[in-house]
Amino acid sequence: MDALLSTDFLFLAGVLLTTGIVAGLIAGLLGVGGGIVIVPVLYHLFSLIGVDESVRMHTAVGTSLATILVTGFASARSHYKKGAVDLDLLKTWGPAIAIGVIVGVVVGGNIGGTALIAVFAIVALLVALNMAFRSENNHISDNLPGTPFKQMIGVLIGGFSVLMGIGGGTLSVPILTLFNYPIRKAVATASAIGLIIAVPGFLGYIYYGLDLPGRPDFSFGYVNLVGFALIIPTSSFFAPIGAKIAHAIPPRLLRLSFALFLFITSLRMMYDLLT
Repeated sequence: MDALLSTDFLFLAGVLLTTGIVAGLIAGLLGVGGGIVIVPVLYHLFSLIGVDESVRMHTAVGTSLATILVTGFASARSHYKKGAVDLDLLKTWGPAIAIGVIVGVVVGGNIGGTALIAVFAIVALLVALNMAFRSENNHISDNLPGTPFKQMIGVLIGGFSVLMGIGGGTLSVPILTLFNYPIRKAVATASAIGLIIAVPGFLGYIYYGLDLPGRPDFSFGYVNLVGFALIIPTSSFFAPIGAKIAHAIPPRLLRLSFALFLFITSLRMMYDLLT
């Protein structure tokens, strides 16, 4: 029995460490904070070890937001050193995104896991289709909208991102490029947006998950400390590598890579939703 438990633990540890590698690369490459990989992986791992369905998705989302604190910081720092982060945009969008996060945390803490899965799958699929099939020359405008529309978009980005456990790039990158914003600059700025989402987001998921039954062992609220501890070492190491790759590959390839990851992830989550 001890050997079996040891084997199971080593398997889970290996999966989580590998997830950290992929999440870190994607965080730097696409500015998404790695949550687009971490959430579905944690969800399925929690299913394998028998975590109660009522808290499974919430714990995956909360743990993902906690990892984004570290991975997002490593990615944002790398992009900032290259001068690619739009600080002016962060100043005007940051407060609105933070408001959206607070609203999203309250909603996420009070709805069921099935609703969270549906939000994740549908939004990810829509974004993937947009990024894959929209022409690079097909833009709504050559400039971002002014007040208050820019702030309204920020609130939506913050709210839906915290419901999905992602860093913000999943929504902010396609929205920015829709307004003819350079893809590399969008990715870089999105990595910083991830920090704005992750800080209040993971604190909120801790609060709403305190003392609830059915959570995996070593969980603080909806944040699983084992998952956090095993993902962080590899994700934070590989995030700067992903950022370097982002500045070295063609923008079109960057766009298609982003869409492919979202498409695969959304289909997998939809499958679980329907079965």
